[in-house]
Amino acid sequence: MTAEGEWTEEQVGRMFAEMNEIIDAGEEMRRLRAEMIRLFVGAGWTQERLARLAGMSQPAVSKQAARARTEGAAGGTGEPVDLSLDQLDPPWLEGRLWGLAEAVSETLDDAAHCSRLVHALARGRKRFTPQNVDALRRLVEEDLREHRAEAPFAAYREAYDRIARGLDVPTATDGSPAGSPARRRTLACQVQRVRLRDA
Repeated sequence: MTAEGEWTEEQVGRMFAEMNEIIDAGEEMRRLRAEMIRLFVGAGWTQERLARLAGMSQPAVSKQAARARTEGAAGGTGEPVDLSLDQLDPPWLEGRLWGLAEAVSETLDDAAHCSRLVHALARGRKRFTPQNVDALRRLVEEDLREHRAEAPFAAYREAYDRIARGLDVPTATDGSPAGSPARRRTLACQVQRVRLRDA
């Protein structure tokens, strides 16, 4: 589990703010937000603080915390979620690529080569197939190449190189990571975006 000291209140607040912006998109993001609340409660964050950062009532946060305690006492199967960037399973790497592509698109005011595909993935019009992941990689590479001299693109390039190495050379992992592939992609996307802003 991630220690509280590895995350600042500002970072957690931004992550919740972005999740709240797309919470209406479906049940998947609501489940992810609930999972994040349980994770940070377990890491020692107060319910009052999380309620403020997530834009929720304290009773709603308390309900999620109580559910986490009940599942733990009942021997629930929910493993703690790892929020470190350097996870090597394909859904996590695809989510990181997605988060990077969103950052590139926003930096270039939606004029990036990758913007159209990023929006299609975010709205569910396209899925994370191997072909779409390859297409997204090519488009992001083109944007990074064209804008390499601009300020944030050095950090973007470094992130892309790590993601690309992971996708090019799959590494065997011990068992299946916690969470569905779709949830892991979404979570990795959010974590990558927060970390890029702080790079």
